Amino acid sequence: MDRLKNGEVNLGTSIMAVQFDHGVVIGADSRTTTGSYIANRVTDKLTHVHDRIYCCRSGSAADTQAIADIVHYALQLYTQQFGAAPPVSSAAAIFQKFCYENKDALSAGIIVAGWDKEVGPSVYNIPVGGGLFRQPWAIGGSGSTYVYGYCDATYQEGWGKDEAIQFVKNTLALAMSRDGSSGGVIRMCVITEDGVERLFVPGDQLPTFWEGHDVLPAAIKGAKVIDPVPMAVE
Repeated sequence: MDRLKNGEVNLGTSIMAVQFDHGVVIGADSRTTTGSYIANRVTDKLTHVHDRIYCCRSGSAADTQAIADIVHYALQLYTQQFGAAPPVSSAAAIFQKFCYENKDALSAGIIVAGWDKEVGPSVYNIPVGGGLFRQPWAIGGSGSTYVYGYCDATYQEGWGKDEAIQFVKNTLALAMSRDGSSGGVIRMCVITEDGVERLFVPGDQLPTFWEGHDVLPAAIKGAKVIDPVPMAVE
């Protein structure tokens, strides 16, 4: 079932988050679509909700922006009330509550990631429907279906910052090359105890992989090319 209303802006997208030893790396493509029309080619789908907590948004742009604003407000109240930064798990729980209680009205798939002093780095996946799963890495959006196998075969525990960044960059580039609703540039954030570092990969500097080539009969070794013969008409 198509959950989007007629003309609604869609983040048909590729989003990702990976936990490493001292932090998390999150990333996303930048294409926003309305049907087959690209409404924005440089969207920022990595949304700040607290000092060291970010979310990656997929689904309806309006729905996910509204939910992120609500969670940002709730985490500000938490900080005022308790005098300390909220844990990532609390942010993920608030996202999950809104997504689950309004699952019939929303189109929102969200990944929440960040660092807190209680747990350290953590990644939570909230797919459409409002589930909540903590994972060492998570992918989402329409482009994610093309790269699950690559992620399963490539990810290793114990990675450092550089390996996690390269993993996110390669995964998103592969998803963007296959998924028509993903594209543009890659935006990434590295979140650690020391703060947040933004990274940007322009569209002409994306990692490249084998993308196939045309195979003509003449290029096949030993193939005999036969010219077409018109069919006789009586």
